[in-house]
Amino acid sequence: MGEPKHNKHSGSQLQTNLGGLHIREDKDSISFHVFVLPKSSKNMVVGVHDGALKLKLTAPPVDNAANTLCIAFLAKSLGLSKSSLDIVSGHTNRNKQIRISCPGNKSPEQEKADIKAKILTLFAAPA
Repeated sequence: MGEPKHNKHSGSQLQTNLGGLHIREDKDSISFHVFVLPKSSKNMVVGVHDGALKLKLTAPPVDNAANTLCIAFLAKSLGLSKSSLDIVSGHTNRNKQIRISCPGNKSPEQEKADIKAKILTLFAAPA
């Protein structure tokens, strides 16, 4: 998938293309889009779809079940706490924007680099 390509720098935000996944970096967080396929047979990362991380989730898209599982699955897959992830937009849509707040244990730059490396392993690893 190669090295990340920095596309734009607007104000305090930096946009990066990481293996086809569009990532936006702020001062102390990272945001990216996911495309969710609810009611799937198992929870898994399928790859990248139109700049978004494509996820299959077993939960149905009712009563916030798919959103809750989306956060739990990503948190577990990335080795982060569920409280550090948030759905910023797309609560009632398959296309969602996810924000990951940096835990604050290291410098923000190192935290973001570590998170980006973990995100890359989600869809770079063979299924």
